[in-house]
Amino acid sequence: MRSERLADIEEGTKILEKYKIDLEPIGSRTEITGEQTLLHAAQQAGVHLAAVCGGAGVCGKCRVRIITGQVSPPNVAERRFLTQQEIEEGYRLACMVTPLSDVKLHVPPGSLTTTQRLQVEGQETKVTLQPSVIGLDLEMEVPSLEDLRSDQVRVQDASRAAGHPHLSTGLPVLSCLSDRVRNLDWKFRLVLRDDEVVAVLPEAESFCGLAVDIGTTKIAAYLVNLETGETIAKTGAMNPQVAYGEDVVSRIAYVNEGPDQKRVMQQVLVDTLNEVVASLCEESGLRQEQIVDAVMVGNTAIHHLFLGLPVMQLGMSPFIPAVSQAVQVPAAELGLQIAPGANIYLPPNIAGYVGADHVSVQLVTRLLDEKRTVIACDIGTNTEISIIHQGQVWSCSCASGPAFEGAHISAGMRAAPGAIERVKILDDGLHINTIEDQPPVGICGSGILDAISEMLSAGMLKSSGALDRDHPMVRKEARKGDVLLAAADTTGHKLEIVVTRSDINEIQLAKGAIRAGIDVLMETAGVGNEEVDAFILAGAFGTYIDVDSGINIGMFPPLARHKFSQVGNAAGIGAKQMLVSTGMRAMAEAIARKVDYIELTTYPRFTHKFAKAMFFPETTGIGDK
Repeated sequence: MRSERLADIEEGTKILEKYKIDLEPIGSRTEITGEQTLLHAAQQAGVHLAAVCGGAGVCGKCRVRIITGQVSPPNVAERRFLTQQEIEEGYRLACMVTPLSDVKLHVPPGSLTTTQRLQVEGQETKVTLQPSVIGLDLEMEVPSLEDLRSDQVRVQDASRAAGHPHLSTGLPVLSCLSDRVRNLDWKFRLVLRDDEVVAVLPEAESFCGLAVDIGTTKIAAYLVNLETGETIAKTGAMNPQVAYGEDVVSRIAYVNEGPDQKRVMQQVLVDTLNEVVASLCEESGLRQEQIVDAVMVGNTAIHHLFLGLPVMQLGMSPFIPAVSQAVQVPAAELGLQIAPGANIYLPPNIAGYVGADHVSVQLVTRLLDEKRTVIACDIGTNTEISIIHQGQVWSCSCASGPAFEGAHISAGMRAAPGAIERVKILDDGLHINTIEDQPPVGICGSGILDAISEMLSAGMLKSSGALDRDHPMVRKEARKGDVLLAAADTTGHKLEIVVTRSDINEIQLAKGAIRAGIDVLMETAGVGNEEVDAFILAGAFGTYIDVDSGINIGMFPPLARHKFSQVGNAAGIGAKQMLVSTGMRAMAEAIARKVDYIELTTYPRFTHKFAKAMFFPETTGIGDK
């Protein structure tokens, strides 16, 4: 679909069509003309594509994949670096491509010169080691003409002598067993899961596990030594499914278009997880075969998309998951490139929109052990909230949307170098901080929340969210006014960065959904603000948010500031705990059974609470510190 035309700069000039370019999974958006390349669009949006040759088409580093939209045909330069199959799959060189319509493109991690900030840290708690696998060192008799036992029987006999009489070996391990035992000179280590062989390793070699929090937008992954519990390496990545829908509802709609779409959605995620595994192994010096177990958490929709389960029913009332119990699936069955016999454990889901990631948060925060009244809020594109009061736990999910990831914000972007992450208005004017102190190129979620909070405190905003056009910092040029955060001559792309009335509305929708969910749970539990003893914030956005700003705009209840704590990526830490302890897996399954889920769409007063929560407080101010 064509965008609006540019006005003639002077009479008689050519009218140029302008097209919207959406760069995913970075979440940056910009507009260029049909005479400008996708590389220019990336540079204009502050997305640092690798272009060693400066856009001459001779280095082949600026690969992107066209998801939707029409672009110029491949040229000779591109065919030097891309196979015909890659071109058919939508891969192009950004420096060689011009748009013919609005375009959504996917930027592979390898095409970026800088990375986004991905939350992998979280508050750790000690867990007694009780992994689902053990190591068994064996030395086997060498075959001879007098001893013609098969390799499988030979291994079984050796393990029986070592106290494991019921050994079983699946086809993935059998396919490499003979070569492995010979290459290891008949001395080796079996990794066993309930007497089933998972891997054949060199004698006494360490083995590890993979814990992953698959968020709607971001992935956090951890490599853990299963004999010591030590985290060997950790990394983050963007969830590539963002290119097919910013939220889970959009992805469900995409998958429902046909079986090919479902396969694509699953495969792009598995491909990225394999890239993550390779990166972790390279960093740690381990081989992928040494990863003998895995635990993965995510919301219910992500869980289903990863497993290739039906999701149509998640997109319609009453939002029923296909599976709610814990699942173990062979890693090889999903194409995850780790030990041949490794399993992936996925904890139970609570409901259609409260998944195993929130179970993981509750596990880490020991919510069920609490004697106090505690609220736990894992903020993301899909925000999951729980409250525990007098031994009962209630949970709900609210569609806070992708605004906190920078989506639908005029200058929005995800947390990458150059993103404005802090805003402060002082007597001498407006001040900003950017990630890595780079020239500003956009604003991320924590930045836009800060900006609106500061504008509210400075009297620029009315409770409805409308800008006070009489305020000296509110510019009158835009139809509904705007506020300048960074002038064009100070930014990395030489474009202004502003906060518009539309941006404010996007945050009102997001914060209204979260606050309404909190209010519903508090009403269900029968507690008031004064009875809440603690408020736990989890997740990437929950880590970087300024809590005072959240209170100030009414996203959180006006509790005393000391009651709030930010625990980082609790879902990822919970996945690690379940990786090293089967006891923690059992506890997670008990948590899921105990939680009472509240469906907000059927809650009698939810619409009223949501409409009320969209307004900003008439008087601002934060709790005591």
